[in-house]
Amino acid sequence: MSEHAKSFRVGLIGTGRISDIYLKNCTGFDGVDIVACGSLNMEESRAKAEAFGVAQVKTPDAVIADPEIDAILNLTIPAAHAEVSMAALDTGKHVYSEKPFVTNLADGKRILDIAAAKGLAVGNAPDTFLGGRLQTLRKAIDQGLIGEPTGITAFVPSHGVERHHPNPDFYYAKGGGPLLDLGPYYLAAMVFCLGPIARVCGMARKTFPERMIENGPRHGEMMPVEVDTHSLSLIEFESGVIGQMMVSFDVWDSETPRLEIYGTEGTLCIPDPDPGDGANVFQGPVWLRTRATSRWTMRPRPIAPAQWAEVPNTHGLNFDARGIGLAEMAQAVRHGRKPRAGGELGLHLCEVMQGMLDSPEIGRFVDIESRPAKPAMLPETDATGLNVNLGVSS
Repeated sequence: MSEHAKSFRVGLIGTGRISDIYLKNCTGFDGVDIVACGSLNMEESRAKAEAFGVAQVKTPDAVIADPEIDAILNLTIPAAHAEVSMAALDTGKHVYSEKPFVTNLADGKRILDIAAAKGLAVGNAPDTFLGGRLQTLRKAIDQGLIGEPTGITAFVPSHGVERHHPNPDFYYAKGGGPLLDLGPYYLAAMVFCLGPIARVCGMARKTFPERMIENGPRHGEMMPVEVDTHSLSLIEFESGVIGQMMVSFDVWDSETPRLEIYGTEGTLCIPDPDPGDGANVFQGPVWLRTRATSRWTMRPRPIAPAQWAEVPNTHGLNFDARGIGLAEMAQAVRHGRKPRAGGELGLHLCEVMQGMLDSPEIGRFVDIESRPAKPAMLPETDATGLNVNLGVSS
């Protein structure tokens, strides 16, 4: 695509459940035009094309081969991400993939090598850190509202996806599990706020050997579980900040769904950042307590608990803006820079998660080799920096 072209002509591959929000949003993202879609289920693809006004329905191979398409939006299952992405790059197309980037680190490195050799862009979900909530969190850290960051925690309890997803099998097959499904949202937020991760360790277990699908036409069907479904990890950042993360498909309920960042002068908190509802990550409050307002400072203790102060939100994209990373990648290509939700970040997150998975087997910390740049913030003056036309001022 030429530098001055009006928009990316995008071919979407994989028209499962996740494609709905991409198709809905990309109609309003400036610089992106989904012109074709396809999947192994062509009946499903035709239904999605009709519902969202996509002009062409083709087989995945035909979408990739189309010379009029500039970029591939890869929404296939995780096990197919690398194959589809490499095929797209081989035909000279940019590629943006759902998370995880890959399930094999060698594939991820090869994708980046091919892209670099061909001068192509690679983007990767999650793009939730481009939303107003995490942009506000990062700004608060950069402004020193909690002093020097010292620690971070993320608690992500759930009881899996079989109660709401009609075909949840791949979540419990190799390449699935809560770490690879939920972990990227929180690890991307951590790297965006605190920089790259230097080493990790982990523990994990598989609680149930099989699980029952609890909705849709397959209700009552049992499916095998091949992966660990409860994961605990320790994280050390290159900056010296230390952290922990729990992600689970085995927890019925909890008071701990939150992400907190600790500093020498205070604490920042994102309550209930549920990736199952994308808006809970893109938008929502950021809370602050400082030395002066900490409940440990207030003596004698007040009858009512100390209250969190809400940090003013100064950024746009305060809605479920999934797919904004694709639009930002299109903008990056036009301006000759790397995308914020880029392949280097995606590979780093995969290396981190692989380290967390390997650590219980080898019984030690795993050093992380990759060092992506900390993604730049979006500007405040333009609510999104991307001329998005979905009820957000541009």
